[in-house]
Amino acid sequence: MDKIIDTGRLILRRFTLDDLQAFYQLCSRPEIIRFAQSTPLASLDEAREMMHAAPFDDYATHGYGRFACVWKESGEVIGFSGVKYVPEIGDTELGYRFLPEFWGKGLATEAGRASIEFARSDLGLLQLVAMVHPENVASARVLTKLGFAIERQLRFSGLQGIDVNLFARDLGH
Repeated sequence: MDKIIDTGRLILRRFTLDDLQAFYQLCSRPEIIRFAQSTPLASLDEAREMMHAAPFDDYATHGYGRFACVWKESGEVIGFSGVKYVPEIGDTELGYRFLPEFWGKGLATEAGRASIEFARSDLGLLQLVAMVHPENVASARVLTKLGFAIERQLRFSGLQGIDVNLFARDLGH
């Protein structure tokens, strides 16, 4: 499904290989990934491999995956948001990540709202979850604004040695 969503300040759309440099930044800068993954991507080649293994494979397998978030003012990809199926937990997760210069502007909440509506209306999902590092207060705050609540803690392979907070939200059909 090649959905394009206008949130006001952002355009949410599928990633393409043209977004490789932005994707690399989002997956390699330590301040961006400190709560999200154990190891930064080391090269553009690694980023290309991850694009194929993550969003591109998600689109092909499930029909949906993370959206690239395009800042309408400049046309640049400044982050990602959206839902993806996580086989390890057997559920669909809302996630978001932005370049630091765009933090604190409400963009995760804006993109999150649009992603929730997409999950409810377009995908017919009944619930979403989100996994958050216990020290990631900003992300937990966004999820609370979006109507999520902590359900439990769990060990997730993407963050070795950390029990993450699993937030959940009913999409109330």
